[in-house]
Amino acid sequence: MESPVPPRRSDSRPRSRDRHGRGMRGPVAPPQVPLAVSRSEAFDDLVRDSVSRLERHWPQLASVEFAVQEVPRSDNGEVPEGDETVPLGRVTQGNGENPDRVIVYRRPVEIRTRSRDERALLVHEVVVEQVAELLGLAPESVDPRYGQD
Repeated sequence: MESPVPPRRSDSRPRSRDRHGRGMRGPVAPPQVPLAVSRSEAFDDLVRDSVSRLERHWPQLASVEFAVQEVPRSDNGEVPEGDETVPLGRVTQGNGENPDRVIVYRRPVEIRTRSRDERALLVHEVVVEQVAELLGLAPESVDPRYGQD
């Protein structure tokens, strides 16, 4: 005996329940749980934490803009190739209209680290090096713990 074929839906509306009848599925984790944080958001948080640590001792950093970019771009807009060393960060001097800017490159930093702790340490070192360049100081004078594991 054959089972009857269910009628075809004439409209193309999405179903409101899953095929097992248990209702729509929500997100895997609530937003406050770390699973819901993307890698780029977590990286932004590491940069923000590093900057806030430095701003306590260097109040002039409040006028500096800190940014994260995926990869470095050359002046012509292309990604460096070949034997060129890929930078982890960069400083751009501001002019009257634009503030000084420190840029940290996310992908090169992530490639060089294996864990979140290593990444946090490397991000802080990159931020310290760029701030030191901006202020014309040695990295050790910007953060006395620079270079210590």
